[in-house]
Amino acid sequence: MTEIAGSNVLVTGGASGIGRLVALDMARLGARIVIWDVDAQKAAAVAEEVARVSGRPAHWYPCDVSNREEVHRTAAQVQGEVGGIDILVNSAGVVSGRSFLECSDAEIERTIGVNTMALFWTCRAFLPGMIRAGRGHLVTIASAAGVVGVARLADYCASKWAAIGFDEALRMELRHAAPGVKTTIVCPYYVDTGMFEGVATRFSWILPILKEQRVAQRIVRAVQRNRRRLVMPWIVHFVPLLRTLPLGLFDWMADLLGINRSMDHFVGRSGGGQEDAKPQAAGEETS
Repeated sequence: MTEIAGSNVLVTGGASGIGRLVALDMARLGARIVIWDVDAQKAAAVAEEVARVSGRPAHWYPCDVSNREEVHRTAAQVQGEVGGIDILVNSAGVVSGRSFLECSDAEIERTIGVNTMALFWTCRAFLPGMIRAGRGHLVTIASAAGVVGVARLADYCASKWAAIGFDEALRMELRHAAPGVKTTIVCPYYVDTGMFEGVATRFSWILPILKEQRVAQRIVRAVQRNRRRLVMPWIVHFVPLLRTLPLGLFDWMADLLGINRSMDHFVGRSGGGQEDAKPQAAGEETS
């Protein structure tokens, strides 16, 4: 079991969406919360909200997690002012929502930078302290788009496949090098945070648009129970089995479920902050 009460918890992309809700839920359980977000105003507002619900001060820092130097500089500031981080929740992410050739070079680089490379920079900043302490927990908010390719999400899918591979390889290393440090990978289908506004599901009883509060609650419970993988909804567990089918049949199944038409009317969230559908700002989470 990972003890949340009394732990220092850092949430990237914590100014909105699932990051914000996870921060609030962990604060209610007695954690000391640190919020990172590119939107300083929203991060400060969430820190105040955390303080109201928990009765304890929260810390917030503006940080673009795709920038390696900025991550390490901000991490040093956190460690000096707050102390070591016990639970790191990597929730920051962006989505462009365009077909591959419509995505600009900058959008592709931004997606990979925020959704993938940021995992390397934040874990390199805080994992050594966890190893020295003999305990810790790394949480990666990936996506169901990291287990199956989706039309109009080429850059996003690639970034989330990489996130899943990163978590798995790191888990294998830590099993032997630092067994007290746990990892959790989270792979939800579309979540109603606004980041994927306009997406559709063909069969909501099989592939529902997930409720953000419910997703956040399940993430917190997964951390408490040291669950290595959290997949939502249940049908996503069967994707590896479907890969045993001939490719034509696999593609037909994806079309039948409406997966490759789900982004046809994508709008996304406008404006800045850590849950922005636009690539100019480090956003938060999840398809």
